[in-house]
Amino acid sequence: MAAPTPARVAEDLTQTALRSLRGEALAAPSSGIVEVFNHGRGRDGLIPLWVGEGDLPAPGFVVEAMIGSIEAGETFYTHQRGIPELREAIARYMARIHSKPFANSAEPFTPKRFFVTVGGMHAVQIAIRLLAGAGDDVLVLTPAWPNFEGALKVSGARLIEIPLQTKMDSTGRQIWSLDLDQLTAAVTPAAKVLVVNSPSNPTGWVATREDLSALLAFARRHDLWIIADEIYGRISFDGGRAPSFHDVMDEEDRVLFIQSFSKNWAMTGLRIGWLEAPPCFGEIIENLIQYSTSGVAVPLQRAAIAALEEGEAFFQNQLKRLAESRAILCDGLRRIDRVRFAEPQGAFYLFCTIEGVTDTRELAFRWVDEAGVGVAPGTAFGAGGRDYVRICFARDPARIAEAVRRIETWFKA
Repeated sequence: MAAPTPARVAEDLTQTALRSLRGEALAAPSSGIVEVFNHGRGRDGLIPLWVGEGDLPAPGFVVEAMIGSIEAGETFYTHQRGIPELREAIARYMARIHSKPFANSAEPFTPKRFFVTVGGMHAVQIAIRLLAGAGDDVLVLTPAWPNFEGALKVSGARLIEIPLQTKMDSTGRQIWSLDLDQLTAAVTPAAKVLVVNSPSNPTGWVATREDLSALLAFARRHDLWIIADEIYGRISFDGGRAPSFHDVMDEEDRVLFIQSFSKNWAMTGLRIGWLEAPPCFGEIIENLIQYSTSGVAVPLQRAAIAALEEGEAFFQNQLKRLAESRAILCDGLRRIDRVRFAEPQGAFYLFCTIEGVTDTRELAFRWVDEAGVGVAPGTAFGAGGRDYVRICFARDPARIAEAVRRIETWFKA
């Protein structure tokens, strides 16, 4: 009998090692977005509209604050909850944007509500560790950012998808909408959490104040916590910010908020965000931060303070740019008979279907290879997104116009 080849021995050892890992780790899904990103990474001339970031670097005042902190020697361990100056700056910022944390209370925002995290993803992980684990069900409005699914599976919780619906409005245009009856039908005795992302990545759906009131009432009836991802809350195209749970909730309501510096101030790679939670959770959240990251580097926190205190003009310029790019993309795709979409009300993504296309993963690869445009396949966003592709329009309007031209040319080929 022939001896096993080195390759076979290596394969057997690999399989033995994999079988020894925890099921939760093995269950972590691969990112369908990263798969396409890796396929097209570094291609000359490609227009990358696949990941959720813009093309502008962090503004100078953010970089200067970070460098100044390093030069001042702020390179030591720090407060697990975040330095007091940043938590105070977040409280002032939230008061400016939302006035107060509760609809029926004059209580102001206090720094005790805010916990600095390594980006929005770390805030999601902390929130899930607080609320859900093995044996628990978590209801998620989908199509949804795939990192929710990943974080839930790693925790051992079960994700229950609640697909948003599409319908026609009074003008005959497609819109996304919430189906409360479907949500009620999906709740289980093991349900512990409802995840709501508005404005939505990837659909651009923005929950109305009435939607949020209905979701809050549903959570109260079924004794659920809400994890509210409001990272895109200020990226709204109807004027002003999007409605928030802060507008409708009472102090006793059980809502955790996910926030990030990434989108508003072009800080995606700097990895800093915050979790908003009841102050009574303070010591518990501090412990979870200690045992995951031991806190956020002080130079990044100084950069975040600069973003909050000096970044309004930068944000408004980004918002104007996004509105222009959105209009170019929507107008261009409407010229293509086979493309169907709901015009995004918020965030910076357009989610569209293409008549005759059932494999959007294959389409995303083809557009990289044949059109020179990178998009995210809808298969990455849950069952409700399978037939779609996501296009990020957080780019210079001229580049969005060129991407539209390339897509139109592809359809004519």
